[in-house]
Amino acid sequence: MIIVSDKAKERILELKKEEGRAEHENIRVSVKGGGCSGLMYDLGFDGNTVESDHVFEDKGVKIIVDRKSLLYLAGTTLEFSDGLNGKGFQFVNPNASRTCGCGESFSI
Repeated sequence: MIIVSDKAKERILELKKEEGRAEHENIRVSVKGGGCSGLMYDLGFDGNTVESDHVFEDKGVKIIVDRKSLLYLAGTTLEFSDGLNGKGFQFVNPNASRTCGCGESFSI
């Protein structure tokens, strides 16, 4: 399961409205190879699911995760920061043994 912080929920709902997203579009989170630590997060809206996807809901936000990415993301919290140290979505991943300074990539 992926946990959504209150600030992340607010920002997701704002983006959905600003971008005119359809009601059935949800957040898709995945892990791809790349970044300075070897693996990186990918986050975006998606209105489609396949049979092997897992769909979680926290605080009214539905999150779609493919089977492979779920192995890396289990127990992760999706945060949003708009402070001085950077603005954007951040992942607090208990499975990551190392993360890069920007928080966009990690290793296991």
